Amino acid sequence: MGIGIEPSVDITELYAAHRLSLVRMAVLLVDDFASAEDVVQDAFTALARRPDAVKDPSKALAYLRASVVNTARSALRRRRTARAYSPPHDLSPPSPEDSAVLAEEHREVIEALHQLAPRQREVLVLRYWSNLSEAEIAQTLSISQGTVKSTASRALVALEKAMKSTTSSGKEER
Repeated sequence: MGIGIEPSVDITELYAAHRLSLVRMAVLLVDDFASAEDVVQDAFTALARRPDAVKDPSKALAYLRASVVNTARSALRRRRTARAYSPPHDLSPPSPEDSAVLAEEHREVIEALHQLAPRQREVLVLRYWSNLSEAEIAQTLSISQGTVKSTASRALVALEKAMKSTTSSGKEER
């Protein structure tokens, strides 16, 4: 048996090329910049610990996207658990960093996006923010392509409804 040299994943190159887009995607999933950075850092750390987890270097970005989605889910579960054990309190205004990431003209869309069910939000973020195909989304979320299509369709209807209610309650039209 000959010893073959397998191409390895260059984590430094992946980090430099894709960290910002992964952080932006994570912000849409977890709703705050600091948590989003932690989620992405955790995904890269997991890949660095187990570089053999990705046999084909061309699939490393897909692995990182799936890792970001899964880590974001975990962060949201932890957040829900923590909130269940503490009395509800008023949310503080967004920090300057959050405001810089979420430009004013996108704030209504982001607010409406966060009213969606988690799976709907994930599908829309992966489709329209990360520009993934239905097949890539299905692979990332471990669901069928049909589920991706139906979830996206329902999510867009729900997003439109949320946008109308946000717009009509936020300011008078006409």
